[in-house]
Amino acid sequence: MDTEDTTDTVLAEVGPRLRRLRKDRGATLAGLSETTGISVSTLSRLESGGRRPSLELLLPIARAHKVPLDELVGAPPVDDPRVRTRPIVRGGRTMLPLSRRPGGLQAYKMILPPTAASPDPRTHEGYEWLYVLSGRLRLVLAEHDVVLGPGEAAEFDTRVPHWFGAAGEETVECLSLFGPQGERMHVRARPARRKTADGGGDEAGEEGEEERG
Repeated sequence: MDTEDTTDTVLAEVGPRLRRLRKDRGATLAGLSETTGISVSTLSRLESGGRRPSLELLLPIARAHKVPLDELVGAPPVDDPRVRTRPIVRGGRTMLPLSRRPGGLQAYKMILPPTAASPDPRTHEGYEWLYVLSGRLRLVLAEHDVVLGPGEAAEFDTRVPHWFGAAGEETVECLSLFGPQGERMHVRARPARRKTADGGGDEAGEEGEEERG
């Protein structure tokens, strides 16, 4: 359902809600008209759906009934705010989604094990932000090669060649924010294949897309 459909549905429910509220309070259209200054015919059309609700009409009605405006319009339902998602494992990395709305900015917790893979910087559209929770994170960004410790953060334009992974033999945990292009690179891309010792090319390489920033 798009935004316009949702708005029409909400407005269509205002009339019956107005009528129910007035009758619950034992008020008449004439009495409410006198209190609000809104004509009886307008009030009647509001309740029947013949008149589109507006703020100028609903505010005095809300004051007359001594209720918040939300009670007339109907506040949107509040869903459980907790994010319940499954970890995603790609190329040895574990990514835990911390946001659930598709598109736009995405938040992930990343658990990056030690790797023998050499940095292979890549680029994609967008911007990225990293915050180290534990361990040491190596970030290669163009000519810069830095190591971040717990509590340190980095942000960068992902059009610049970049790569990040665990520094040394310790697993690193970090938070990452990136847009749709970064999600495709880190989460949705399949690991690259590398040749085995016999040249068969059957192993998933450590330098798959998920090993690249």
